[in-house]
Amino acid sequence: MFVDFVFILLIIWGVESFPDGAPVDACVKSRANQPNHGQHRTQPLSTLPYRIVASSSSYGPNSRITVTIEGAEPFKGFFIQARSVETGEWLGSWEETSNTTLLPECSAITHADPKEKIRATLIWKAPHNSHGRVYFTGTVLKNYGTFWANLIAEAPQDPVALQVLI
Repeated sequence: MFVDFVFILLIIWGVESFPDGAPVDACVKSRANQPNHGQHRTQPLSTLPYRIVASSSSYGPNSRITVTIEGAEPFKGFFIQARSVETGEWLGSWEETSNTTLLPECSAITHADPKEKIRATLIWKAPHNSHGRVYFTGTVLKNYGTFWANLIAEAPQDPVALQVLI
């Protein structure tokens, strides 16, 4: 009886939380960039209390781009991927900090602890042999059941690209 109780408790705990970040399957599952949190689904973007801001959308060999997550309310987790604007493919790598976990298989970074955060500053590293444009997409979790997915970081517009539109 006690063993059954412990087994059920472990299953519930395992299903109900990812305190040390998103698992690598978050990169490739059918609902990309969305956590597998049971029946919970992404919240409407109109209710998003957070901003994801990238310092640039253009990169050169070995350049670094800062991606910041912050908002009016604390958040517990995040999952951010870097993708090529031109191809949509995963791109580059991230610098690991004490509160992050890297998922190099898909150029992603996630939280490494369940503590509430008011800000996360992440550093993305461009490939050493190319240049182009990058965007950052992912999820911010207020808590297990409340999250916003398929977010795209704001980034300064490239003046050269804007001239093409005029």
